[in-house]
Amino acid sequence: MEQHGISKLDLKRRNRMQVLKILKQRGPTSRIDIAGTLELTRAAVTIITNEMIEQGIIQEIGEYKHITEKAPRGRKKILIDINHHYKFVIGVTIEEDIVSVGLSTLAGAVLDKRNLSIDHTIEYNAIADFVKKSIKEVLADNCLDKRSILGIGFGIFPTMYEKLGIEVKDGVPDYTKVKAVIRGVTDLPLVFDNSVKGTAMANIDFLKTKDPNRQNIAFLQYGNNMNFVVTNLNEPIFSYDNRTGFVDKMIINPTSDRVCEKCGRRGCVENEITPSATMRKLSEIYSPDATPHLYEASKGNFRSVSRDMMMTAYEKEDPGVRKVLDNEIKLMAVLINNLYFSTNPQKIVLHHFNFRGAPNDRDFNMIRNALNEIGGPLVAGKIETSIIEEKHRFLSGCALAIRELFFNRGGFDAN
Repeated sequence: MEQHGISKLDLKRRNRMQVLKILKQRGPTSRIDIAGTLELTRAAVTIITNEMIEQGIIQEIGEYKHITEKAPRGRKKILIDINHHYKFVIGVTIEEDIVSVGLSTLAGAVLDKRNLSIDHTIEYNAIADFVKKSIKEVLADNCLDKRSILGIGFGIFPTMYEKLGIEVKDGVPDYTKVKAVIRGVTDLPLVFDNSVKGTAMANIDFLKTKDPNRQNIAFLQYGNNMNFVVTNLNEPIFSYDNRTGFVDKMIINPTSDRVCEKCGRRGCVENEITPSATMRKLSEIYSPDATPHLYEASKGNFRSVSRDMMMTAYEKEDPGVRKVLDNEIKLMAVLINNLYFSTNPQKIVLHHFNFRGAPNDRDFNMIRNALNEIGGPLVAGKIETSIIEEKHRFLSGCALAIRELFFNRGGFDAN
């Protein structure tokens, strides 16, 4: 006999999932308020939450404190929240410049980490060996067994797919080969996805201050390839999710005298404001007259120029360096302005922005000031910096695993 409709288990999982998502978005919340949001009876919510409390997934944290001096009569509100130490999660993030492996709580609190700086010369085996070794060490050093680990999340930057043997068909990456390698180390649940998406999710899920109205966030990651993620109700929009690198081909300087070797057009993002574009522009003007401080620091050999040298030359007001980087900041403002008006997010989070070395408040303010001139105060007020530190980039993988293996399962064990 053919069955139709939703099963009791599916309904239970869905209700638990909704409870967890409310707590993730709002923080500590009462059963009464959860019932009102989900349009369920208080009795039904009590049954759901009591079971989750017994399992250690959520916990009561105390009575709601009224702001007014006199509390209303009736049953007191008892707040419940996610037990962020219910289980732990291992995150692995593989990007162009780093392989990051670490351990966190369900709230993204960092417990352990290991990082390996890399460049384009690194071999596949070196990456695989570091990841496998780090996973073993994290488990051993923290005395964790399988029951205490939710799973392992892998965030992989799209430009690393080829090096890792990840084939992409119809825009969908196949992680089978990578998964087989990790299966030689552990049988924990595994989640694989785009690291840009993972870092975007980490910026949403791991914020310490909860804001129920913060639901449509965009995320821009700077690097040799620019990547962009747009969310709706804190979930990635699918059409952007599978092609985060589309922003590279956007035109931001149509009058440029440079033609991109890849797309054959003038003024695309990749050819104007990525680190490789910066180096190419500086190489064209590199001389004792145009870039005196940079020329002296690199001893007349452009191949030895580093990001730190550029930062120092900029601070010393090296005219050529100033001109190149100031112009790139303006073009970045053009890009952000266009992304804002095409997607209309509440905020655009900027991650890994290294115009002049390590990101700092001055760099961010320079972008904001340029954006204020181009897009006005409305757009300038929409940007903020990523909460994910460079040394904690593994949190991208953690966020992916927590979403898939905890929230989307309603806390049910994935093992």
